[in-house]
Amino acid sequence: MMRSIQMSLLKLFTLFVVLFVVAACGASTPEPAAPAEEPAAEEAPAEEAEQAAEAEEPAAEEEAMAEPSGDPIRIGSSLSLTGPFGATAAVHKIIGDEFVKKINAEGGLLGRPVEWVLFDDESVPDKAAALYERLITEEEVDLLIGPYGTGNITAAMNVAERYGYVFPHHTGSLTYAYTYDKHFPMWYTGLHPNITTANLLFDALETSENPPETIAFVVNQFPGSKFMAYGQEGTDEGGAVKIAQDRGYDVALEVEFPLTINDWGPIAAQVRDADPDFIYLAGLGLNANGLMEALQAIDYQPRGFFVLWPAAGPLLALGDAAEGVMSVTLFEEHEPFLSNPGAAEMVEKFGAAAEEAGMGYTAVETQASVSWATWQVLTTAVKETGSLDQDELSEWLHNNTVQTVMGPVNFDASNQNYGPDLQKIKQVQNGEWIVVYPADFAKDGAAVAYSSN
Repeated sequence: MMRSIQMSLLKLFTLFVVLFVVAACGASTPEPAAPAEEPAAEEAPAEEAEQAAEAEEPAAEEEAMAEPSGDPIRIGSSLSLTGPFGATAAVHKIIGDEFVKKINAEGGLLGRPVEWVLFDDESVPDKAAALYERLITEEEVDLLIGPYGTGNITAAMNVAERYGYVFPHHTGSLTYAYTYDKHFPMWYTGLHPNITTANLLFDALETSENPPETIAFVVNQFPGSKFMAYGQEGTDEGGAVKIAQDRGYDVALEVEFPLTINDWGPIAAQVRDADPDFIYLAGLGLNANGLMEALQAIDYQPRGFFVLWPAAGPLLALGDAAEGVMSVTLFEEHEPFLSNPGAAEMVEKFGAAAEEAGMGYTAVETQASVSWATWQVLTTAVKETGSLDQDELSEWLHNNTVQTVMGPVNFDASNQNYGPDLQKIKQVQNGEWIVVYPADFAKDGAAVAYSSN
């Protein structure tokens, strides 16, 4: 990507980014999702006076919370409910459904019920752009939330900018390219994650018993992962590869692979022959599963393994082979994350809904948390301003901090609306993902488990 790249040109390569994450079912005609059903109010127990007295205070609180009324506030989105991104977008669908139920049970927004108008973009950026055009011009929604995935977000953001809509979004990784003044990113990695993520990982490794000396870089040609590995094209800031070299690591292997890869055997053989102390996989979705299974097939056990954006559940399903694998995260189901505003409620609601939906992995991690936080940011701005005016909402978000499940967030207009990088390093230990670095966020004093011996 050249330094001069502008948002309007990004659609030229966003068509290439829809080939990833986890395959889902075939495409279908987009239909708006049904409005979230409001939970029925519980009747106060009446069997005994003591029980009635105990129930009196909660009942009074329910009476004080007026039922939302009037025309609904309509929030428009698309998600990749089908196509290659379907499995991960399903997490965002559950989060959105649960948040809308919650907000309506609490009296709605501005005293009005909230309706989520949701379409299926089928994992296609051009379709996402067309759907956001429809949401604004035909559905006449009041507010927007971005779709899932960098390509779709980039395409939809162009439409939001054309109409001046506030555009909160949760999973866009091409940070340097997002210059729209009303975009509000909750993929809260800072403006230069190509630098901060690599340094975070290497800082973590250097706290271990015997840090690595040699690293193999295996890089997906997906634009976001290439950016993380090499930095923005046309600049000299670099990414993980350059930072590793600057910090004194020996790069034993550097190999790229295409967006679609069916045979991991040749890459696995190159890794085995290089025999690095540590593998940095700049990949996503099932890339880690593919490479690790190919390494197992040739009886090669990596001494250390990092994957950028894995499918957390399927990776754990590898069992012992996944032990020690590292990644980045913005939220895991333990303290201190559970003490963030709304976190415990999010975990409870998502876990129950994900189990009911038959999802194989029902724990909250980065995907669910960034999605919930995006809803928190938008609805907080509406409540605090008492307005649906796009300019008023944008101004408020630029000048205030929002408390979210990921912690406090703010949007620095002088930094393309990005704040600091809130990522942490997590690792599979004893069959579960836990944060291991920085120490203040580690679970129960856990530390990085790694030795190059």
